[in-house]
Amino acid sequence: MNNILLITRREYLTQVKKKSFVVLTILAPVMLAAFGVLISMMIKANQTEAHIQVVDRSGLFAPELKSGKNVMYHNLGNSNISPEKELCHSTETDGFLMIPALKDHNFDALESGTELLVNKKIGFDTKQKIAGDLKKIIQKHKIKALGLNRQQIDDIDKNFDLKVESLNKEEKADSDLAFGVKSGLGMTLMYVTFMFIIIYGVRVMRSVLEEKNNRVVEIIISSVKPFDLMMGKILGVTLVALTQFVIWIAMSVTGALFLNTGFSAMQKSLPGTEDHAMMQKLDFSQYATEISHILLGLNFPLIILVFIVFFLLGYVFYSSVYAAIGSAVDNETETQQFTLFAIVPLMLGMYGSFTIMNNPDGPLAFWLSVIPFTSPVAMIARIPFGVPLWQILLSFVLLLGSTLLMVSVAARIYRIGILTYGNKATLKEIWRWMRN
Repeated sequence: MNNILLITRREYLTQVKKKSFVVLTILAPVMLAAFGVLISMMIKANQTEAHIQVVDRSGLFAPELKSGKNVMYHNLGNSNISPEKELCHSTETDGFLMIPALKDHNFDALESGTELLVNKKIGFDTKQKIAGDLKKIIQKHKIKALGLNRQQIDDIDKNFDLKVESLNKEEKADSDLAFGVKSGLGMTLMYVTFMFIIIYGVRVMRSVLEEKNNRVVEIIISSVKPFDLMMGKILGVTLVALTQFVIWIAMSVTGALFLNTGFSAMQKSLPGTEDHAMMQKLDFSQYATEISHILLGLNFPLIILVFIVFFLLGYVFYSSVYAAIGSAVDNETETQQFTLFAIVPLMLGMYGSFTIMNNPDGPLAFWLSVIPFTSPVAMIARIPFGVPLWQILLSFVLLLGSTLLMVSVAARIYRIGILTYGNKATLKEIWRWMRN
């Protein structure tokens, strides 16, 4: 046990004293936020403003077509203009929307005769926006033809806001915003766990492979057991990952508290804050405050505990696999045929967890969060929605037992493979090492 602690301490201090660790730990959240802003700017930069000339011979659409941020409508009325000629000579016009006359209230003929003439490609979103605008207008006129007035038409189009109330006093029904926040939190924690298990697991594998190729391991195992060396490496890198997690969690909680207090103070200082209509205009501050309240209202001690425990056990589970792979091969090229055994189950858990967002208590969500191969990511994705305690304990016991079993199996492979050189290990040989 003392040797494991010594190797763990050495691995941990070696990693955390590197400048790259400090820089990555501090800058990673900033870089992630900057990356999100950059993606948003790139999406916005690729958006173009389409100028559409509308020739409406029906007289129904042009007065009601409203220009938006990406589509600008220019009403030409019942004009006899030649679209082909205008498109060839105009650089400001992106297309002509040709709407035929309405005859005998035959809206189907009008719809089939409507064309958008262009001389260059237009975006899919632009096409969908124009089609959506036309659909809304023709829908209103179809309803109006039935003898309904505008007030009745608007009343028909009014959205239905379904209020959900839970009879269980311990579980409140989530609003749409709360459900979105929990989904985002669950997917973020799940993705971070997935990436860290792979990144740090590969780091363990490369460390084992490097020491094996340098023959340093022959000197080390003369003083310590192969099992102690393997566990020391795994636990040392695990503590490095946990250190980063603790720092990032502290930064996240601090940010949530800042949003909550900062925006609340700003709202109180504004005149007329009791006017709900006025506050609706402050979309950013309002949503930021609501999101902050939702986050702070979650059971964060349980979420953090489950996150750390399942990440820790999942990391040890898969790092044992990576350590065994590193000891069984001679170069990184040969690791590719074995790493699938670690990556595929994690990917099944991650992509399967997308269904958890729609039904957190469904049968697939339950089994993904219980099976040890997928529970390190699936349970973390599910925990913000609330998971019964017995399911958490069941998943924990199964994962803990599987982790101990995997460590034992990996240690058998590591014990023999770490001293095997110049011989490409096959699955049959690895199976023999496990049995021995």
